[in-house]
Amino acid sequence: MIKKDVKQNENGVSINFSGAIAKNTVFRMVQNCSTGKCECMSDETKAKVKDMVVTGEDGDVQLELKGNVSEEEIKEALSRSKVIN
Repeated sequence: MIKKDVKQNENGVSINFSGAIAKNTVFRMVQNCSTGKCECMSDETKAKVKDMVVTGEDGDVQLELKGNVSEEEIKEALSRSKVIN
C-alpha cells in the first residue's frame, strides 16, 4: 500500500509517499505531467505548477510541487493518477 501525505507549504504543495512506492514511479508520474501525458491534473492546475522536484528513495519519496496550487487540487489529482493507484 502507498501512503500519500499532502501538505500545503509556502512554495506550493509537498507530497510524501511512503510504503510500497518506488522513486522511479514518482519520476514517471512527473514526466507524464511535464510532457502533457497525464490525465490526473486539470489544465488549470497544470498551468499553476512551475516546477516539480523528486527526492528521497524507494519507500520514502518526496515530491515538491512549486507554484500557486492548493492541497485540495493535488489530492484530487493524486486520486485520479493511473501511475500510482
